[in-house]
Amino acid sequence: MPRRTATMLASTLMLIALLCAGVFIPVPYAEMSPGPTVNTLGEHGGEPVLQISGYKTYPTDGHLNMTTVRVTSADYRMNLVEAVYGWLAHDTKVVPHDTLYPDGKTEEESTQENAEEFSQSQESAKVAALKELDIPVKSWVIVSTVVKDAPAEGKLHAGDVIKAVDGKPVKEPSDVADLVTEHKPGEDVVFTIVPAKEQAAAEKQKRTATKTEKVTITTRTSDDAGEKRAVVGISAGTDHTFPFDVDIKLADVGGPSAGLMFALGIYDKLTPGSLTGGEFVAGTGTIDDDGKVGPIGGIEMKTVGARDKGAEYFLTPAENCAAAAKDTPDGLTLVKVGTIDDALDALKDIRAGDTADLPACTTS
Repeated sequence: MPRRTATMLASTLMLIALLCAGVFIPVPYAEMSPGPTVNTLGEHGGEPVLQISGYKTYPTDGHLNMTTVRVTSADYRMNLVEAVYGWLAHDTKVVPHDTLYPDGKTEEESTQENAEEFSQSQESAKVAALKELDIPVKSWVIVSTVVKDAPAEGKLHAGDVIKAVDGKPVKEPSDVADLVTEHKPGEDVVFTIVPAKEQAAAEKQKRTATKTEKVTITTRTSDDAGEKRAVVGISAGTDHTFPFDVDIKLADVGGPSAGLMFALGIYDKLTPGSLTGGEFVAGTGTIDDDGKVGPIGGIEMKTVGARDKGAEYFLTPAENCAAAAKDTPDGLTLVKVGTIDDALDALKDIRAGDTADLPACTTS
């Protein structure tokens, strides 16, 4: 066999071997791609995304689209060829598997966490929108989660309202940790609570819960790094009672990143006139009860998905601006926002056609 033919044959066989290796050898990566976008002012699955009853609402038009990201499942094992293709493609992003599923988190655990974050984002969106409209919302501190095998397990339950710790009134979730850590590990701490069932019954009957209980828990030493402190093994959060019903109907979506767009949709439905002026606005961002907008993951995929659906403006959390600006889809204007007030100011300019001075995202 001539040397040239032998060399070509050997090279071909080597290429085939490398391709086979690329197909069959898994790599520790996962993939993100643009997910569905949903107009919070419109319908999804045949029913309105935002359903408000017990308060006057107004017609809306245009789009205030929340955006999502698709990710590969926790047990999906990407091969080298898929990883290289993903790195080269414009509309996908390849990231380390542990970025999406840290500490070996399962698909079920990730789904549950995303569902909890989505539920909390809806609550915060409602609070932020109503606060912006000066509509009073009642709030109180609750037991958000109880750590398995912690001193509080079986004594406190998710949804219990924390009225006081050691007789000292609790006003904010942070008060709970502050009061518990005044103790040394091994000391008793006394919680005054309204049991979750009593609180739920009171809300259903539209009355104030009055039945309280005192629960004594022996603290233990914290497990995390740093200075050791007394803990009981709970996280505290905030729950609310709204003066009228605001329901968000959106299945198969998780995570906290739709908070800003839900808040704007609620605000639009509760105020006369059009918030968008008929324009197609999309966006993303977490939101807290005070209307502060926080960063999210997968910003590059969300801008692509929004533009593909027709969005012309994208409300972008300030902390995501630099990443989003590095690869902005053609025809999409990124608008930097840090609060719900920033977003409302930007929408005012958009509907007025005064867009020259919109706060822009830059790469620096």
